[in-house]
Amino acid sequence: IGGESGTGKELVARAIHEESSRRDRPFVAINCAAIPATLLESELFGHRRGAFTDAVRDRAGLFEEADGGTLFLDEVGELPPSLQVKLLRAIQEGEIRPVGDSQSIQVDVRLIAATLRDLQEEIRAGRFREDLYYRLAVLPVEVAPLRERPDDIAPLLACFAERHRRRHGRAARFADEAVALLSRQSWPGNVRELENAVERALVLSEGDTIDARFLAPHLRPPAVAGAAAAPGADDGAELSIKKATRSLEMELIRRALETTGGNRTNAARLLEISHRALLYKIKEYGL
Repeated sequence: IGGESGTGKELVARAIHEESSRRDRPFVAINCAAIPATLLESELFGHRRGAFTDAVRDRAGLFEEADGGTLFLDEVGELPPSLQVKLLRAIQEGEIRPVGDSQSIQVDVRLIAATLRDLQEEIRAGRFREDLYYRLAVLPVEVAPLRERPDDIAPLLACFAERHRRRHGRAARFADEAVALLSRQSWPGNVRELENAVERALVLSEGDTIDARFLAPHLRPPAVAGAAAAPGADDGAELSIKKATRSLEMELIRRALETTGGNRTNAARLLEISHRALLYKIKEYGL
């Protein structure tokens, strides 16, 4: 699966899994770029006790965890050459060898890989094995960026809102004006950026309908952005900008913390501020 960052390549992989005969078996995902090369072999293939300093017990790898199901390798282009060889063997032979073991283990895994890189260019540069590429590229899928598929915005909004309902027990829908506004955005961060925008709007809104007022300021038309007020503010309320700003900040931080179950890192992401700034605000407001 190819495509820009954030286009939803893992969502595509999950959809393939859910529509297949393996749907009742595990779907296991790993980002190959997120794990140091020194640990990646053990993560994929497992290890035996004593294989290295911290190996105090046997540990199954992700291939074993995904046995009978699907293993999704995101950023497969980041695999070091030594692991490319072992991955090729796993695909060709249907077996793996845990680190520190002399015996191989049979596995039955559907492998789906994704990458941001042009693997043909990586092959020409000598960074990716050609034989592995052809083993992986049996059915190539290219995921278009979100800006090229505006018709996907509405179903994605419904999907994210339903996910929020399952997590937090609160149902909400996006008003037509909000859907129209979101459908006109370029979304350089693709589906990941849209999902973050949806989470933010769901945190800030109180009713069951989300309109343009609850979108991030850069997503709203100027008139709507200028008219947005603090939740619960009345026409005759205190007109001090400083007091109103403090009140709004406190309310937004409180809601973000409630939504994330007190996870400050996730709350900072929802609020689009740094983790350090959030900690400062929490201390300042005594939250």
